[in-house]
Amino acid sequence: MIADTFSQRLQRRGIHYAWVIVALTFLTALTSSAALGLPGALLQPLSKEFGWGVDQISSALAVRFALFGLMGPFAAILMERFGLRNVMVTALGLITAGSLLALGMTQFWQLVLLWGVMLGVGSGMTALVLSAVVSTRWFETRRGLVVGVLTASSATGQLIFLPVGAWLVENFGWRMAVLPVLVACALVAVAVFALMRNRPADVGLAPFGASDAAQAATAAAQPATKLGFATPFRVLREASGSPVFWLLAGSFFICGLSTNGLIQTHFISLCGDAGLGPVPAASVLAMMGAFDLVGTILSGWLSDRYDNRKLLFWYYSLRGLSLLWLPYSEFTLYGLSVFAMFYGLDWIATVPPTVRLAATTFGKEKAGMVFGWVFAAHQLGAAVAAFGAGQVRTLLLTYNPALFAAGAACLVAALMVLAIRLRPAAAAAPAAASAA
Repeated sequence: MIADTFSQRLQRRGIHYAWVIVALTFLTALTSSAALGLPGALLQPLSKEFGWGVDQISSALAVRFALFGLMGPFAAILMERFGLRNVMVTALGLITAGSLLALGMTQFWQLVLLWGVMLGVGSGMTALVLSAVVSTRWFETRRGLVVGVLTASSATGQLIFLPVGAWLVENFGWRMAVLPVLVACALVAVAVFALMRNRPADVGLAPFGASDAAQAATAAAQPATKLGFATPFRVLREASGSPVFWLLAGSFFICGLSTNGLIQTHFISLCGDAGLGPVPAASVLAMMGAFDLVGTILSGWLSDRYDNRKLLFWYYSLRGLSLLWLPYSEFTLYGLSVFAMFYGLDWIATVPPTVRLAATTFGKEKAGMVFGWVFAAHQLGAAVAAFGAGQVRTLLLTYNPALFAAGAACLVAALMVLAIRLRPAAAAAPAAASAA
């Protein structure tokens, strides 16, 4: 009833309820990404309090990345079967419960369960698939803009919460740093429960920009095809026969290895080794988030106009060079600012071109699920880096070998995407869009 009344009031003012759905989705992705990234700021405090090594903590956090990615191919099916609202509220509930219970943890297995399993599954239920489903169901036009904005929400979560969390760690302890994310997730869950709806027809509307409102509303009200939980495996079997799938999955594995797993998880600890405090280090991460917000939205615009393979080549090349340069930055304000700019601009900018390449190769019907598997490779790469960098730091007392390895891997990924071969018509599509 609240959603219906609110929708009618907005409609009288010429505002489509789809933008409320976008706002709720943005907040869900923002808070879940903040919860996913916050443990990276807590490596040193947890190690000091419980005596766990960085390698131990990293292994627990690697679990969350793996589950976050492996949930991707199945998230769309959960949304189809149980509805967007139920899935989003459940996901936020898992994240909130995991964060709350973590305040009282004393054993390592509790860290694995709460911040490995519960956080991984919860955040995976609202991964990038949610943005794709919302844009498809609620919008006939401006889908590219919506996907770009929702994809960039993870950068915004980092931008808002990490500096605050680092300051709270430094002044009040790590438990106090968890509270803002915990409260934010709980509040967003309440808002989603009250206002989220699965389809435009649920509030008597057609999708935004639909040319024929009545026809669109009728189509939206029709029951969707029921998909079984074996469907993602069938799609994987079909896609795995294409070299394009393996090039996309391999390059995205390196993407996750060089972003979430390495920098998001270990950057504050890395800066600590160089004598930089948690708050300045988190501020650099926030700067990356600001640049990424711009870079990801711009990447969505560019991916409609230029060859997506060439865009990915430049994204991976710049990221690789910035990682190779980071150990020589001397961790000064100037050096880290330069790194934050070049690295931040393409943190998640790889997503729009990768999604488009999946769609042009495998078709719109299968693109979402194929990208779900490609995204699973991304998060497995993140898990490898989260665990591997922790091991390197423990054994060699420096992160430099991990940085060099990730930088070199990015250069390999840049060459991999150039090896992708598309049908002539698909390769010409961006140029045609640009001309239009």
